[in-house]
Amino acid sequence: MSWTELFGTDHECDDAYLSQVAEIASAHADRPDNLVMVLNRVQALRNYLPRCALRTVAHVMGLPESRVYGVATFYSMLSTKPRGRHIIRVCTSTPCHVAGAREFLDALTKELGTPLGGTTDDGTFTVETSSCLGLCHAAPAMMIDEEVYGNLVPSDLPQILQRYKSPQQSQEPSPKAKPNSELAAHPEIEKRVVLENVGRIDPESIEDYIAHGGYAALAAALKSSEPQEVLEAIKSSGLRGRGGASFPTGKKLEFVAKAEADQKYIVCNADEGEPGTFKDRAIMEGDPHKVIEGMAIMGYAVGATRGVIYIRGEYSTSIKRIQRAIEQARSKGMLGSEILGTKFDFDIELKTGAGAYVCGEETALLESAEGKRGEPRQKPPYPGMAGLFGKPTGVFNVETIANIPPIILNGPDWFRKTGTPGSPGTKVFLLVGDVCNRGLIEAPLGITLRDLIYKVGGGIPGGRCLKMVQTGGTSGGCLTEAHLDTPLDYDSMQVAGSTLGSGALLVVDDSRCVVDLARSMLAFFEHESCGQCTPCREGMPRLLRILDKMCAFRATAADLDLAMELAEVMYNSALCALGQSAAMPLRTIIEHFGDEVKGHLNGVCATGTCSSHRVPSERRRDAHV
Repeated sequence: MSWTELFGTDHECDDAYLSQVAEIASAHADRPDNLVMVLNRVQALRNYLPRCALRTVAHVMGLPESRVYGVATFYSMLSTKPRGRHIIRVCTSTPCHVAGAREFLDALTKELGTPLGGTTDDGTFTVETSSCLGLCHAAPAMMIDEEVYGNLVPSDLPQILQRYKSPQQSQEPSPKAKPNSELAAHPEIEKRVVLENVGRIDPESIEDYIAHGGYAALAAALKSSEPQEVLEAIKSSGLRGRGGASFPTGKKLEFVAKAEADQKYIVCNADEGEPGTFKDRAIMEGDPHKVIEGMAIMGYAVGATRGVIYIRGEYSTSIKRIQRAIEQARSKGMLGSEILGTKFDFDIELKTGAGAYVCGEETALLESAEGKRGEPRQKPPYPGMAGLFGKPTGVFNVETIANIPPIILNGPDWFRKTGTPGSPGTKVFLLVGDVCNRGLIEAPLGITLRDLIYKVGGGIPGGRCLKMVQTGGTSGGCLTEAHLDTPLDYDSMQVAGSTLGSGALLVVDDSRCVVDLARSMLAFFEHESCGQCTPCREGMPRLLRILDKMCAFRATAADLDLAMELAEVMYNSALCALGQSAAMPLRTIIEHFGDEVKGHLNGVCATGTCSSHRVPSERRRDAHV
């Protein structure tokens, strides 16, 4: 019986196509955890996933059709509807919003003659939005297929689009492609530990990494130390998680080390979707072997023999370089069995996402890595006891892992000499928004906001004044000029009423409306909610509607009170940090800019940004409307 006889036909599904689908799925028939990867590869055949293809995947992999369809409709980069030959994704995160993403998107849809979400008449382009592309330093940004472009203005469109309309014509790459994210050197401020090799080595050469001291820390750990000694060194260093939660890394490793199980895992969380944040991409693309070396050392410390690196689907270059680095490490005996001639076995597998910010939450990431919808788990149990496939698992951020080789090589006392007593080490900080110099820089924890914005960032462009700084990404709090001398460390930021988070700093000048910014932040959270828990699923759209009303001068004092009450309820009852995060930016904006917010209740926008004509918020999933 043919595939079409089994699963029916439509205008795309013939036997030849379904045979290709079956071949992709059969290569992973015994690995349901690779379902997201399978769907990504099947989609590449037609740029979407027809229902008959989903049925074929389910049949070949022995999975319920409901599971396959549920996964296919969860991730924003997967589509069950036909699309054009080229997918254009325009970033609409707050950093891009500040830089004019809405105006650029309007110009794009006008240039192509198709609405947002539509496909051009000739089938060449489909226009979509993205919550973040990791190009916040080069906002506004867009991605066409796997190519990224930044610092865009509408006049760039004809040249860029022509490259895809006429690919047979030899053309120079657009100067807007792959913009550099590193700031100019500031030796009086900068201290490179994590970024030491970035820009100095060939990231695709393991020989170059080894020539610059690479894998020396792994050799020292395996040949000169017991696992417990390695664990104690990491604990003594005081390293705290660099992904946002700032939990002590040594303690998290210790949970896994003490757990008894036949299998343990080290997982690298490279699902960097926090707007304003692109540090992990810079590390993976500039020094991928440091991540692999750090994971192997962590595995040795806790008795894990398997590792997984989970990279967001938007980071195509990171995916390619990490995969190449894994293969090179295996070929040199740095991964696999009996590493460096010892009895230690450790190997790493790469998993890729498909567009879901919520997968940055560690349990949602584990669900996705198991080939499921990326919905957070109820805790406890915590991953250290029951993580990937129910086994003890340590989940760590890219930057956290990249700190491990230097700590092992130089010792915990060396590490603690930098930073503050409660927040030792360096941090990769990211300057975005209304600042002269946008990009990333690694500096000791404890540096002040003033030094980063004015010494490194060059101050506010156009002679304007600083209005606020959102720290830690879109889920962080908003501070004012009065906080400029606040040290950027975990404890000081908490006292200031914000968070250090990922290290992202969104600088905003006095021409911006705080209500418009708050609406942009809430639109991001509403778009990215997985919809699993009621507080987030129902609360986010209602919060966004209130902000829509405020921007249109139709809100009342009762609406504002309801917004604060909703945010507080979500903070206390949402299942994961995504639902809890809306409260902090909203609370701090109202705390510091209450008069400007209340002005919108009386039809006044202090900056003239808001009007009665607002574009309705886009919603990704029909169930959320």
